[in-house]
Amino acid sequence: MKVALASDHAAFEMKEQVKLYLMEHGHTVEDFGTYTPDSMDYPDTIAPAARAVADGECERGVVMCGSGIGASIVANKIPGIRAALVLDEYSAEFSRRHNDANIIVLAGRRRTIDEMKSYLDLWFSTDYEGGRHDKRIEKIARIEAEKPSPGRGNE
Repeated sequence: MKVALASDHAAFEMKEQVKLYLMEHGHTVEDFGTYTPDSMDYPDTIAPAARAVADGECERGVVMCGSGIGASIVANKIPGIRAALVLDEYSAEFSRRHNDANIIVLAGRRRTIDEMKSYLDLWFSTDYEGGRHDKRIEKIARIEAEKPSPGRGNE
């Protein structure tokens, strides 16, 4: 599977370990950066990775920042992305099973590499159930397609 990978400086070292792990498990990785531990702004790497997934250039994505929160916010701004911040095995499994998440978000400063490997194994091996969940995914897509409301800072 072709996987988009990105992080900020806070998760750089962890991203490098995740990249090796993904490649060892047969994935092709497109690394959108960052490429050093120097301070940078996470939207600069997370958004291009999320766009690659949304555009179909990559099948899924793995994005990271220190807490996972900023990366989640940025990735979910891209239409077609369902990015899930995963901090345990349950959320790894059910973000795929019920939400058809196409990007997993990891917290580089909050989890060990062994924990992340466990989450990645579950996330990549879990299929989307469909069925009753389809209507929910469709509703999310309709919300994404809405035009911004006037008077809400979107003029």
